[in-house]
Amino acid sequence: MGLVQPRSFRCDTPLQLDSGRELPGFELKYETYGTLNAARSNAVLVCHALSGDHHAAGWHSTQDKRPGWWDHCIGPGKPIDTDRFFVVACNNLGGCAGSTGPNTINPATGRLWGPDFPIVTVRDWVRSQALLADHLGIQRFAAVAGGSLGGMQALQWAIEFPGRVRSALVIAAAPRLSAQNIAFNEVARKAIMSDPDFHEGRYAEQGVVPRRGLMLARMLGHITYLSDGLMRQKFGRELREGKISFGFDVEFQIESYLRHQGETFVDRFDANTYLLMTKALDYFDPAREHGDDLAAAFRRAQARFLVIAFSSDWRFSPQRSREIVRARATRSRSMTPMRGSSSRARASRARPSCGQWSASSASS
Repeated sequence: MGLVQPRSFRCDTPLQLDSGRELPGFELKYETYGTLNAARSNAVLVCHALSGDHHAAGWHSTQDKRPGWWDHCIGPGKPIDTDRFFVVACNNLGGCAGSTGPNTINPATGRLWGPDFPIVTVRDWVRSQALLADHLGIQRFAAVAGGSLGGMQALQWAIEFPGRVRSALVIAAAPRLSAQNIAFNEVARKAIMSDPDFHEGRYAEQGVVPRRGLMLARMLGHITYLSDGLMRQKFGRELREGKISFGFDVEFQIESYLRHQGETFVDRFDANTYLLMTKALDYFDPAREHGDDLAAAFRRAQARFLVIAFSSDWRFSPQRSREIVRARATRSRSMTPMRGSSSRARASRARPSCGQWSASSASS
């Protein structure tokens, strides 16, 4: 993609949130890649996961150490081909990469929002993204795509705005978190909030960062991102220096990896944002409003779905992706067939896709 330039969308209309609170206005930082066609029908929205942002592809400067987080998928001739599609990626509300969030100014007080920033949900994000789409003149997305928390946003788009999504690409996601996943998030939040430098979320005003807590939260997160098999394959029990030192410093390669991930994360991410993002994960449950019936939640959805899971993923296992596929299939069977449509066409529409990738194919 070469060098890309971030943009800002400012909405001065109050945004009602699921929590009952209201944002008086907000700003979203976003990037676009490719060209919007005359019919405005080739737009693809890419949604980021917990620690992502709007920089999905390309480079901000020649000094960057690495490109955007999905650069291997977005660009000319790549899976999301910018010779064909106009790609939009934005930093979610509550983020820390330029969108309105805890590290931006609260207009009511003139101070940083900090811990006063309201809890946001996946549905709040989708509604704010719809306003960005309106600003860009996009009535309907050719596709909404994302992995993990981004995949949840793709699901919510199909449910919330059924007429505005042609296809939904859901990668390594789940229709709601398990109790175990919520538990991991709670431990991560507790690590951050227990840091002496947290100062009840007002650490920026104290000129400090809860580095130890945020580092521990990220280390815990990475343990859940890698299965036991992948850890064994990548690190095994290899010693960093080739010998045991009988101490508590870094000895095993996996220890070195986790500490590196934690230390680098602290320099680029905000602790209050981490708290918000994990809560959005915990709260996501589109079936809740439909008597815990996921098929009923999909009743209005019109999009075609591609659901992809990784066989090595234990946090969002293929079983969780199959829940989505089964719910979609149930919804499709309950629909009245369109008059004049053939049985083969009906069957094609009724079969959502679920791909299952191995660890090796995931890296290719």
